[in-house]
Amino acid sequence: MIYIIAVGKMKESFMRDAFENYKKMISRFDKLELIELKDENTDDENIARKKEAERILEKIPKKAYVITTEILGKQLTSEQFASKISDIYTYSSPDIAFIIGGSCGLDDSVKQRSDFALSFSKMTLPHQLFRVILAEQIYRAFKINHNESYHK
Repeated sequence: MIYIIAVGKMKESFMRDAFENYKKMISRFDKLELIELKDENTDDENIARKKEAERILEKIPKKAYVITTEILGKQLTSEQFASKISDIYTYSSPDIAFIIGGSCGLDDSVKQRSDFALSFSKMTLPHQLFRVILAEQIYRAFKINHNESYHK
């Protein structure tokens, strides 16, 4: 099972619709669950990260392989990402948890729980849009791993 644990809610209906479309397509290969957590409303970024971290760590399934999304993480091609997903299923765990932090980023406690830090770009992306992009790349990875056309 794939979990996307994200701080904040998807507010725009067109973003939710796009995400749900990919979730439906992914369901041919595995289940995908989006877990949205309350974002912390404070001017103190350290407090926000720590409180959000508590919520994130509480929701990670015990035996899940954890992938944090971080600007300073490793960038992969779609093919490398697909290979990473395949390797996790084969050698590590049937559960993968992707973590998307809040606007203040991820607390070190979440980074320490991470098995792999992944970056999609050095740019900062809108968190709601990023969920759609991540879902699309997960779908693309399954298509690549099943030798089905789509990804080119």
